[in-house]
Amino acid sequence: MSDAHLTERQLGDGPEPVELTEEPIQLSNRDPGGVSEPRATWSRRRRIGWAVALAVGLAGAGALGVAGWRIAEQKDTRLATPDRVAGLTRDDTERARSTADYLRSGFAADIELDRSFGTVYRDPADDKRSVLVFGGTTLLWQPERDLDSLFGLMADETGKVDGLREVPAGDLGGVMKCGTTSGEGGDFAVCGWADHGSVVMGMFPGRAVDDAGALFRDLRAGIQTRG
Repeated sequence: MSDAHLTERQLGDGPEPVELTEEPIQLSNRDPGGVSEPRATWSRRRRIGWAVALAVGLAGAGALGVAGWRIAEQKDTRLATPDRVAGLTRDDTERARSTADYLRSGFAADIELDRSFGTVYRDPADDKRSVLVFGGTTLLWQPERDLDSLFGLMADETGKVDGLREVPAGDLGGVMKCGTTSGEGGDFAVCGWADHGSVVMGMFPGRAVDDAGALFRDLRAGIQTRG
């Protein structure tokens, strides 16, 4: 024990008992390995660390929750081919049906679908502006990635898709992209949409990309339903 904790000895004729002071013994704040931080500081840092970890965890859980909700909302999709949609009329001639079936079969060979379809819609104002639509339903975990892959496969068959860009997908959500490719009749717009329950592409001869994107969005609203 330190001499600081002892009272002054009284010198006299004979030895007197040694008295201890009432001062509490102070323990050192030093750890064997170095200087330790005050407990209050350490506790505060620990609380902050836990708060940060909790916030990150909650953000991750929230993102997973949103993604899960979106998949559940979109996975049960139905696609139809009504007689009339977006100002166009379904072309049921043998030539149109053969072309649509050819596109449907080629598309289904590139991606596994639960159900597939292909159809041609005629523009009453101009037969040269008929629209070819084909695709199907399936559960897609990464719609944009799969849509980009299909555009790549189309490029292998018809030539490079130039100017591919995202366009508004509308109320049905998912992702929609349009670009330009070439065919026997010259350049034409091509668009595609994908969500967690469907993927569909359309060819738009005689139309600019912006016009094709708007028309494709209207076609989708008349073709796709959920639930």
